[in-house]
Amino acid sequence: MPAVITFLENHEMKKSDLGEEVIAGLLSEIASIPSKLFYDLLGSKLFEIITLIPEYYLTRKEAEILNTHLSDIALEIGKHMTFIDLGAGNCKKAAGLFESLEPKTYIAVDISVDFLKEILPKLQAQYPTIEMLGVGVDFSSKLDLPPSVDKNKRVFFYPGSSLGNFNDKQAATLLKQIYDEAQGGGLLLGLDLWKDERSLKLAYDDPLKMTAAFNLNILQNVNALIGSDFLIEDFCHHIEINSKLHRVEMYLEAQKEVTVSWSNQKRDFKKGERIHTENSHKYTIDKIKHLLTDAGFKHLKIWTDPNQYYAVIYAHSNNRAD
Repeated sequence: MPAVITFLENHEMKKSDLGEEVIAGLLSEIASIPSKLFYDLLGSKLFEIITLIPEYYLTRKEAEILNTHLSDIALEIGKHMTFIDLGAGNCKKAAGLFESLEPKTYIAVDISVDFLKEILPKLQAQYPTIEMLGVGVDFSSKLDLPPSVDKNKRVFFYPGSSLGNFNDKQAATLLKQIYDEAQGGGLLLGLDLWKDERSLKLAYDDPLKMTAAFNLNILQNVNALIGSDFLIEDFCHHIEINSKLHRVEMYLEAQKEVTVSWSNQKRDFKKGERIHTENSHKYTIDKIKHLLTDAGFKHLKIWTDPNQYYAVIYAHSNNRAD
């Protein structure tokens, strides 16, 4: 008999609260839009395409590490866990581990529950014995899982170097919440490592301009949320490599003087003025160890590709003997 598939909305932030956050960002001295607005249904599909672009090495390197070390990873994690996929997207990365990990329950967590409603029924058909739950939640603010999620042997999965979208303080807070929620389980984490600027530029400003489309789509989501009149053609995609802070910064740059209005408010943009949309932090191995041990994780196992482009880590939330 096929296992149960359930969908839950668990958003604490109301639409009005998110709108206020967006407006505050637009009116700041340096305008910004929270990156959580990227992931409507179209944004999720655009990001899925980005992961297939050759220049976007992150997905390819992560898959290489997972495939090469899958048996070791399975030994570290064990089987029959509650497998909690943070920022699940199309769920393909997690599904690639099902045969080896044999999870009892799969919890797909994403800000866009609509995207999960499209994906999970297809996945359930492939793996009918795994119970599945789709949870729509903004865990960038607080990791708040529904009470129905099994507390026994929780293993969190956070791939794609998505932790890098947070600053150090925010990343530390999220990791501590994951540690507290893991309750004796652990965290399987994928993180991008600091590397040459050319590789970073190609990954975040690809020749096909799919990342540009992904970035610009956020303006449509802002318009829908606060009733603003952004025109996509007035802005272009722009990135900066910040070597001091080890991160890629993503912006939308005004191509001419433009005034954007909403309700009874407005923002004037000069030609060349930018709206910050995302940071993607890159890590060293020492920084990874520091972040995870400070969050409380007791034992780390780290795998990298031969060129040290990327790292996959399993962090145990309890002590273990080797």
